[in-house]
Amino acid sequence: MSVADSLRRFVRRHFGFSRTETNGFAFLLILLLALLATPALLRPALPRYNPAADRRQLEQVATELTAARPAEATRRRYPARRPAYVRVARIPLRPFDPNAVDETGWQARGLPRFLAKRLVKYRDVIGGFKAKEQLRKAYGLDDTTYQRLAPYLLLPEQLPPREQKAYASRYPNRQQQPFAQAGDAAGTPGKFPRKPRNLQPFDLNAADTTQLMQIRGIGRRLSARVVEYRERLGGFISVDQAAEIYSLRDAPDLVDSLRKYTFVPAGYQPQPLNVNEGEFEEICQHPYLGKRLARVVVAYRQQHGRFRQPTDLRQIRVLDDATYQKLLPYLRF
Repeated sequence: MSVADSLRRFVRRHFGFSRTETNGFAFLLILLLALLATPALLRPALPRYNPAADRRQLEQVATELTAARPAEATRRRYPARRPAYVRVARIPLRPFDPNAVDETGWQARGLPRFLAKRLVKYRDVIGGFKAKEQLRKAYGLDDTTYQRLAPYLLLPEQLPPREQKAYASRYPNRQQQPFAQAGDAAGTPGKFPRKPRNLQPFDLNAADTTQLMQIRGIGRRLSARVVEYRERLGGFISVDQAAEIYSLRDAPDLVDSLRKYTFVPAGYQPQPLNVNEGEFEEICQHPYLGKRLARVVVAYRQQHGRFRQPTDLRQIRVLDDATYQKLLPYLRF
């Protein structure tokens, strides 16, 4: 027996199929192909999308909207860009008549554009400058600029007595005195009382809005915010805490005025913050907690029980060290 016959017999013995098995395999193969082809045969034919019709409709709608919108409305929405600022060349100072100088002329003599425009408008309102003192009273013109221009102004120093009296009666708010007094020599009450010059320091925790308004730069709204922040805080333990108020964060000069004219008595005990029994609505009003920390404090208290000492609060991970140090004077257990 040859090797080929032996190999053929081995393959037939281990890998051969009978006629019945071959027929079954062919039937299963045909059935499988039929199942695979059935979805494609039964699926309805989808129409192909043609975007030309929709594109024409959109273009028609856009054309109608453009025609319905007036061009003037478009110009109002997109106004023309302002012309670029043109730098005016400086000229040497020589004697000149301020009534004959326009806005560009003032800029050429070293004045900024806004001040040059203001001087021209001021001159038109008063009917022309008749004396240097009128120009000196222009709003925004500082003494340094005036002293530089004064020797070259072709105007008298002061108005004649008759014109000066008429000018004062016509423009009473352009007199020498820049602020109205509480009661001047003529006996006319001022609109805003002058704040005291020699103010004695007072207790910041006992001051009301009227007393705080005596400090220069602090008005009615700002004084009310200081009092409101003090009530939420439970009292200031240091004047430096006033810098935490929103309106004073960018006003270091006002904070310095508060340090100068107010004080906190030594040994002052602020109103305690009840973190063990206070409700969420109560403790969230404290500036150092807020809603986020107050919600965590209440949840931690409900899960772990009452706080027994300040260090128990350090178990709250979202409470940073800076806030913890600021809260310490207000905690009582």
